[in-house]
Amino acid sequence: MPASYAYLGPEGTFTEVALRTLPEAATRELIPYVSVQSALDAVRVGEAEAAFVPIENSVEGGITATLDELVAGTPLMIYREVLLSITFALLVRPGTGLADIKTVSAHPAAQPQVRNWMKKHLPDAHWESAASNADAARLVQEGQYDAAFAGAFAAARYGLTALETGIHDAENAQTRFVLVGRPARPAAATGADKTSVVLWQRDDHPGGLRDLLGEFATRGINLMLLQSRPTGAGIGNYCFCVDAEGHISDRRVAEALMGLKRICREVRFLGSYPRADKDAADLRAPLAGTSDEEFMAASDWVARCQDGRF
Repeated sequence: MPASYAYLGPEGTFTEVALRTLPEAATRELIPYVSVQSALDAVRVGEAEAAFVPIENSVEGGITATLDELVAGTPLMIYREVLLSITFALLVRPGTGLADIKTVSAHPAAQPQVRNWMKKHLPDAHWESAASNADAARLVQEGQYDAAFAGAFAAARYGLTALETGIHDAENAQTRFVLVGRPARPAAATGADKTSVVLWQRDDHPGGLRDLLGEFATRGINLMLLQSRPTGAGIGNYCFCVDAEGHISDRRVAEALMGLKRICREVRFLGSYPRADKDAADLRAPLAGTSDEEFMAASDWVARCQDGRF
């Protein structure tokens, strides 16, 4: 396996900045790819050890390109996550002013984060989506568009000028990135972990989603992400991407996954990994009986009953 990490490129993306915060990135060759799909496929075919891609932002929620790639195709697993605060700069060729800007480009996930700023400052500019924010900067450099929303750090790399900086519609906006590799044994629990799965219902019926969520709720497991994605099997056919607090080695999480495996048509395990915010799972006081010790005690009681030792 090559000692390399694929990431959503080209050079100068927020993804690259976030990736370089991982200590192990200093010991790997970092290879940019033109799309999330191509970066993840590099892992699937053995061109890279892992891929680093955006998966969620605090303004629009899940990044559909990443979620759909994790839902379909050869299974992959999440090993790490990184949170990065995001503000944009408006990058232009030297000499360009706001009045000169007729076309603007960036990754589609950037648009909801700058929409109001554009409405106020560039009301007549036409939006064009790019494969990444850095790729938008490259297209501006080549003259295809007048301006790009990207990180200010990308300006020097593409010979552009940051006409405006600190652009964001929402305060404290963050993007979450994940390091994805081939399936293997999850890292040991840290006490502040997250478990990701994809769930497919056996059939569409009233209360179906409630049944899935009940497996978490009755065990006191808090959900951090719940997003439906179309399966491609027709209108109304969806699977559910879920991030839950806890680690698969936690008894309550393991029992929830077993319950889901019983009632779902399919469950895809996407990994248990340390939370970037390092916050421990919140076992809410009203939900008594949700600790690992209480699960183990209940299991021991059932075993004693089976042995006639109750």
